[in-house]
Amino acid sequence: MSFVLDNSVVMRWCFGDGKPADLAYATKAMEALPGSTAMVPIIWALEVANVLARAEYAGSIDVAHGDAFLAMLRKLPIETDVEGAAFALSETLGLARRHRLSAYDAAYLELALRRQLPLATLDAALRKAAKRAGVSLFG
Repeated sequence: MSFVLDNSVVMRWCFGDGKPADLAYATKAMEALPGSTAMVPIIWALEVANVLARAEYAGSIDVAHGDAFLAMLRKLPIETDVEGAAFALSETLGLARRHRLSAYDAAYLELALRRQLPLATLDAALRKAAKRAGVSLFG
């Protein structure tokens, strides 16, 4: 089963922080990957890089931890949807406006709608928007 993977879930894998329910959800998404593919919008890699860089600057993790995490991510069946850029100034913007999301979060919602896939996210606003848009949630 394929699903759209939001960065909020991925960062739980890196930091192992958050509420126990969030960590369990992130673990469930990770455990689903051997038999499925996680789809991510084209902005996902920049989001990952941004969070890692900020955590390194703040001293929350060191470069070695960040590099090890990236090596682990590269081994996972995560596929970047390059077609999403064509929808950024139309469908994605419309979803951001309609659901009061950032364009970044709306990119995940647009991908889930277009590919008719469930969305794995821990972001409360994105979860609400997905439900309103008729997108099923992972798990």
